[in-house]
Amino acid sequence: MTRFKYYIFFLFINLVSAQKNSINSLKEYTYTDLQQKFYEYGKIEKTNDAKNIAKYYLKRAKKEKNNDQIAEGYVLMHFNEDLPIALKYLDSLTVITKNSTKNTYPARIYLLKGNIFFNSDNQIKALENYNLGLKYAKEKENKRQIAIADISIANLNNYIGKHQDAIKTLRYYLHNADYLHESELQDIHLNLASTYQDIDQIDSANIMIKEGLLSSKNDDYLHNKYLSLFGLSSLKQKNYKVAIDSLNKSSNFFLTKHNDMALNYALMYLGQAYAGAGQKENAVKNFIKIDSIIQKTNNTFPELRDVYTYIIDYYKDKNEKEKQLYYIERFLKVDKILDSQLWVLSRELPKTYDTPNLIKEKETIIKDLEKKRVILYCSISILIAILILLAYLYFKSKKKEKEHRRIAQELIQKAYEGQPVADHQEDPLIEIPQEQVKDKNVSIISQDLTQAILKELEIFETKEHFLNKGITLGSLAKKIKTNSKYLSEIINTQKRKNFAGYLNDLRIDYAIARLAKDKKFRSYKFPVIAEELGYNNEQAFTLAFKKRTGIPLSFYLREIEKSEG
Repeated sequence: MTRFKYYIFFLFINLVSAQKNSINSLKEYTYTDLQQKFYEYGKIEKTNDAKNIAKYYLKRAKKEKNNDQIAEGYVLMHFNEDLPIALKYLDSLTVITKNSTKNTYPARIYLLKGNIFFNSDNQIKALENYNLGLKYAKEKENKRQIAIADISIANLNNYIGKHQDAIKTLRYYLHNADYLHESELQDIHLNLASTYQDIDQIDSANIMIKEGLLSSKNDDYLHNKYLSLFGLSSLKQKNYKVAIDSLNKSSNFFLTKHNDMALNYALMYLGQAYAGAGQKENAVKNFIKIDSIIQKTNNTFPELRDVYTYIIDYYKDKNEKEKQLYYIERFLKVDKILDSQLWVLSRELPKTYDTPNLIKEKETIIKDLEKKRVILYCSISILIAILILLAYLYFKSKKKEKEHRRIAQELIQKAYEGQPVADHQEDPLIEIPQEQVKDKNVSIISQDLTQAILKELEIFETKEHFLNKGITLGSLAKKIKTNSKYLSEIINTQKRKNFAGYLNDLRIDYAIARLAKDKKFRSYKFPVIAEELGYNNEQAFTLAFKKRTGIPLSFYLREIEKSEG
């Protein structure tokens, strides 16, 4: 089985273990120091720290008009960008190094371009640039660049199945290239171990994996790559328990480091190990994770054929046609990408599903699903209608709650300021203009008598006699020495309400003020408060409160507690 080697060389870089040190002041560092810190931060994943160093490096180099360092700044900047922006930085590198006398240019530019095309899933462009890099490296007799170009092309050959050619190149440079950096030699060692597994030379692979695990103890990133290969080796030897344990560790590590391709391979081996152990559901879960990563990155690899065929078979056995259809479509899309890049070795890979059969099966499934779609669309329409209704009711309740809160806060404020409460209409706190109220009867009571009755009512209100239980129009008229007819007319014309409304409003206004100011009174239960106010029962009180204020009594009490909290 062909396996992709995503362990590409960074050119002219001596990478060291990644360390998460904070950036303090960059001004004190030399260019060499800045490069070292950049690669420490950026070795495993794109970080803001690495980006900040690159930006500062380029800005400083431009300020100092140092063309050599400007060139290095463009190199640093391109590492943390996606393909289009990265290519622009490399185009700028081409311009700044046009007249360079160094033997690293222009080969370096093409080798860097090859890497970003390689990592962007464009292997044809990668090969084109690697070949150009090799050509110019040979012209300048730069043996290090020749080695890097040869190794990069070997990785592509390895990818398309020419494993023996790849092994020959990788083994040569591993033992005969002391001019390469240690990190680059480590990558060759890793790729060679993986390639031995590709051609099932398990013993040779295991020797190199053990060496790698021992030598990478202080490098978590490299160590987990070897751990993935160890898991694959255990899988090939059908030691599924050991394989699952190792691959779970390495996949969890790569998940935190956002290395999607390393994660994809770890998940694929893990899924295969679960499949070998008969745990089909766990196998499918890991394969589906791979599909989600592929959709996000668009970076494919040949073994995806095996991944998708397993998922399709799984859902076919479970008779879940919707999911089966979905992954057939995903397979066909990935298959097209692989074919367009000349990566698919269909003649060497056992194919359970070929494209024509899959298309036919897809059409059959679509016909089976057409009947269900009408029901599905109806269900969706009903669901949408319900959601719209629920949303309407929710926003209506929120609007009502907001209005209640406004009213309660104004009531509390009026209570503390001793202001009267207005009758509740559309806006309960807006006074109704007198000219809008039309008297039903023309008063026949003299002005002197009117004033006398009004004075008695003022005493009635001031001394809070309205809190007494059992007050009636007749009893109050008798108390202030007038008749019921006169008292009723005065209340109607002067207070603009009937006797029951007048009495209720006095009691509720009293309740509004006292509840706001008297914490002890507020702690009483509703029946006790109702009795204190002269009501016969709790219900009569709460209804009167809602009618007078426009909000429930419980809501008003909650707002008081909040205002004091």
